[in-house]
Amino acid sequence: MKALVDATRCQGMGVCAEVCPSVFVLDDWGFASAAGDGTVPAGDETAAQDAAARCPEKAITIMD
Repeated sequence: MKALVDATRCQGMGVCAEVCPSVFVLDDWGFASAAGDGTVPAGDETAAQDAAARCPEKAITIMD
């Protein structure tokens, strides 16, 4: 499973990093990106999907 963040949609709310910090990181301005290559670590799948669902801008896509 991989997480992708659409940088053009992210508004820097930071919800994703709060919900799933192992997958989502914030830059110095608070905008999110997927950590590493976006691979979701085993055991964090539910948190990554929750982060995507809670993103107010719908900037996150989770791919199986």
